[in-house]
Order: sequence, then structure tokens, then C-alpha cells
Amino acid sequence: MTKTNYIVLVLCCILYACDNGENTIQLENSLASLVNANEIEIDNVIACASASKSDQNTVITYVYPRPGATDIRYYETSRIDVDKDNYKNYMHIDIESSDFFSGYLKKFTRSTTEEKWVIITFFEESKLHLSNPIRLKHITKPTEFTDELTITTGAEAMPSFSWNDGFFDDNNIYFQVISNTNNELLSGTYTFQKQFQYYKLENVVLNITQGIPPPLDPMNSYNFTLMGVSEDNWVNLLIEKNFTP
Repeated sequence: MTKTNYIVLVLCCILYACDNGENTIQLENSLASLVNANEIEIDNVIACASASKSDQNTVITYVYPRPGATDIRYYETSRIDVDKDNYKNYMHIDIESSDFFSGYLKKFTRSTTEEKWVIITFFEESKLHLSNPIRLKHITKPTEFTDELTITTGAEAMPSFSWNDGFFDDNNIYFQVISNTNNELLSGTYTFQKQFQYYKLENVVLNITQGIPPPLDPMNSYNFTLMGVSEDNWVNLLIEKNFTP
């Protein structure tokens, strides 16, 4: 073997080792690796994402960590045109969640100039729970932020809220939060209808309220937050409004 051939062989071995090392790291960081190592529950994490009100390249992903949930993780694809159901396409992004509604919910804030798919995971009772894929649309369908809302109050301090779709009418479900002035969540509910009354559950299809929420005090003010969410878990519409019952 000539000296030139030997150098070429060594360089090839180095490149091969580097490629294998990168592939190994990617495999270890993939959602597929985590799924293969654990008993899983799919479609069992409530999560969605919206654009940011202040920065067009920032995306906020919200998750409801049920009591007892641990190790909440954020996974995303490298681009949008991949198989959203193939866990090999999702890589763990090591970012910390922050409190939303005083920690009742959590949120991940991520800066990206590309639309992607996101999956949120956490552990609960030794099982790995996964959200449905979340389609980021902050470029093609940025979230509409508004305070347009109809509030009807009554003698029982159980106000009724109604709203209309905004720019986009493909909302599949609506998430309503009533919170106090300390930003503490009092009730969190989902409806298919564009209407909710505190605290009536006749049209509620999913309820994340823990316990029975307190009656509203007509002498105090409260906040109403609404998210209109599409079938692929993108928040088209986000309404925030202060009110007195």
C-alpha cells in the first residue's frame, strides 16, 4: 500500500466513524428511541401551539401536565414535508418549559423560521404519553389575537361567553379558560360550540378543571381566554378579555 493510499484509507475511516457517530447521536435523540424503550399511550397529552403576538418567528406550544406528569419533553421534525406519524423524524429539543396560568399549564417557546411538526411527551405512572402531532403554521396561518367577544352577565354571576371565528374558519374545538387577576386558572373547558357559560357543563366535551371551581364574585374582575384550535392542533384564534361577572 502506498503512502497516498494509506492516507486516503485513514481519512475514509475517520469520515465513516464521524458519520456513524452523528447517526448514533441522532438515533438516541429521536422520539423513536424513547418510544421503543417504553410502554406508550398515544393521543393522551393535551397540547397545541400558537404563534407569538410579538414575534413572527416565535412559536408557543402549550401542554396540560396532568397531576403526576414528569419529564415533559419537546420533539420536533426538521421540516414540514415529512411523515408526521414516523417517530424517527422527531428529534428532542432541549428547551425548558415555563409556567402558564401559574403553572396549571406549561408552555415551550421556540424560535424558528420554518414550519414543522411537534410532539410533546411526558411520563405518568411509568408510561410514556404522547400528544398528537402539532402542525406549526406561524408563517402560513399566523394566529389571530383579538378581544372580540360577547359576554352576557346575570344575577347569579354565571356569565355566558360567545364568539365568532376569525380569519380562519377551520377550528375544530374551542378551549376556554377563566382565570383570576393573579392569573390562576379557575376553570378549563373545551367545547365544539362557540359558546360557554361558567360553570355549566352541558356543552363541554373535555374538562381539565381540577375540582369544583369557586363562584365568581361580582365585586372582582376576571380574565377570559379562548383558543380556537384546528384539527392538527394549531391555534387559529386567541381571544383574551377582562370582565366583571
